[in-house]
Amino acid sequence: MKAFAVIVLLGAGAAAGAAAVTYWPDSHAHVAAAADTANGEREILYYRHPHNPSVTSPEPRKDEMGMDFIPIYAGGGDATPGTVSISPVVQQNMNVRIGSVARGDLARLVETVGFVDYDESRLSHVHLRTQGWIEELSVRTTGERVEEGQLLFRLYSPELVNAQEELLHVVRRGGSPAPARERLRALGVSAAEIAEIERAGQPRRLIAVRAGQGGVVESLNVREGMYVTPGTEVMTIADLSQVWVMADLFEHQVDAVARGDAAHVKLPFRPGERLEGKIDYIYPSLNSPTRTVQVRLTFDNPGERLKPGMYADVQLTTRPLQGVLYLPAEAVIRTGRQDRVILALGEGRFQAREVQVGRRANGDLEIIEGLQEGERVVLSGHFLLDSEAAASAELARMTEAEQESSDGDVWADGRLISIDRDARVLNVDHAPIPLLGWPAMVMDFTVADDLELDGLHDDMPMRFRMREREEFVYEITAIEPLSHDH
Repeated sequence: MKAFAVIVLLGAGAAAGAAAVTYWPDSHAHVAAAADTANGEREILYYRHPHNPSVTSPEPRKDEMGMDFIPIYAGGGDATPGTVSISPVVQQNMNVRIGSVARGDLARLVETVGFVDYDESRLSHVHLRTQGWIEELSVRTTGERVEEGQLLFRLYSPELVNAQEELLHVVRRGGSPAPARERLRALGVSAAEIAEIERAGQPRRLIAVRAGQGGVVESLNVREGMYVTPGTEVMTIADLSQVWVMADLFEHQVDAVARGDAAHVKLPFRPGERLEGKIDYIYPSLNSPTRTVQVRLTFDNPGERLKPGMYADVQLTTRPLQGVLYLPAEAVIRTGRQDRVILALGEGRFQAREVQVGRRANGDLEIIEGLQEGERVVLSGHFLLDSEAAASAELARMTEAEQESSDGDVWADGRLISIDRDARVLNVDHAPIPLLGWPAMVMDFTVADDLELDGLHDDMPMRFRMREREEFVYEITAIEPLSHDH
């Protein structure tokens, strides 16, 4: 086949899309291009569809919408695979912006959402230590506010009545009341009420149950006259003077935070107001449905402005990554299988390069491998350049393969299994031959008439040259023995 043409310049004009690469045999187009060059004009390699880079033409034409194909020019002789060149005018039309790779401290700010929740250490559950019936229930609804020591309800319990009579019997006989008092305390009767019983000299039918802390009734599970047992959760009282904010972090964000990191919370219903706090706890397990980890923030809540269930915008200021290479995240083209950037080489030349990225911080990406400090990369317009660079690299690979096989000879490595000297046929176990698209396999080859078979033996490693004698039929034309360690 004949030589290929490689593009190095993108088309100009506002309608210019991503420039493509193509090739064709030498023709009158090359003659015309040579004439243009001789006259001082730039060489036109071919014309490209304004919207579909894969469609090209060696001659001017229009697309299906009547738009002119874009001329693609030779660009200064840079033959590096994956490198393209564009003119300053085209750069401006494509809005190509360029930035530099920097080294320094990369501050990370994690933004997420959270919700206000009760501080579990400030929840008080009301349970009884005996069975009985609820009477004179003074708390009727959830959300009701109670104060410490406030009467919640009275309880009638035969067991409590019997324990009171036992205490009074001991007191009347002049015995030690301590064991009887301890029994009543164990059943949940307060010391003050026990003293009142001894003073009155009569057992009380109903025993008062009072709030152990102030707060709001978070749950109420009984009604007047209900029979309850020690297993019944009568109610729960929540102290809202301090609350938690629970924030969800994705897996890749968890590594960036630590207990004690500063936290800032903004409430949608209070624009401009920001609460300052710290990460109090990072939960050890991942929530399966959401694939997130919860972190806990603790805030004082004067006036109980923060209500459980409210949403909050959370910002976590984490420890910076120190002395790392980084660049704007917009410069990195992420395909899922590979991350790459477009280097600005100067003088309108650009080249694609694979990079390995690390953590992200506020619109910047850490660069682990592939770039050096001070190198310049394309920030915008890089998708068009990347398409062009990929096509250029592929064409260079195709051209190299074509040149390698232009004389019809192909070299391969293999192992000689057996020799049929009469038929001049070698049975060879050869390695993959990418140039022909062959996988590794065992096959028979004929041997050229002028190739001597002396010195060949079974199980001999070798490098051999072959030529297509007729369509799909190859014969070996040269053999170079290799060592067994090759």
